[in-house]
Amino acid sequence: MKKRRQYTSEFKVKVILEVLREEQTLGEIASKHEINPNQLATWKREFLEKAPKVFEESKNDREQRRIEREAAEKETRMLKTIGQLTMERDFLQAIRAKETERGTL
Repeated sequence: MKKRRQYTSEFKVKVILEVLREEQTLGEIASKHEINPNQLATWKREFLEKAPKVFEESKNDREQRRIEREAAEKETRMLKTIGQLTMERDFLQAIRAKETERGTL
């Protein structure tokens, strides 16, 4: 039994770009790369359907970076607050310790 050939995405893109240049017919390109013309037509259709998503991803990437930046800013604010509260607690504990030593508490 013959094993199915598997093609890398890089190979598919290379062949589809060749098809889109229209310097040769789909049949000629299929023959040159030993691929069924129907398979090339399927790859071309999928490629053209998914092409607009290439630019949408950059929009999604920007949104993701914005979310990450906001999370980092929130974390920084929280750490500052924690630091201040820790200092206040330590200060109050020191005052309480001094008052306990004097017996005023």
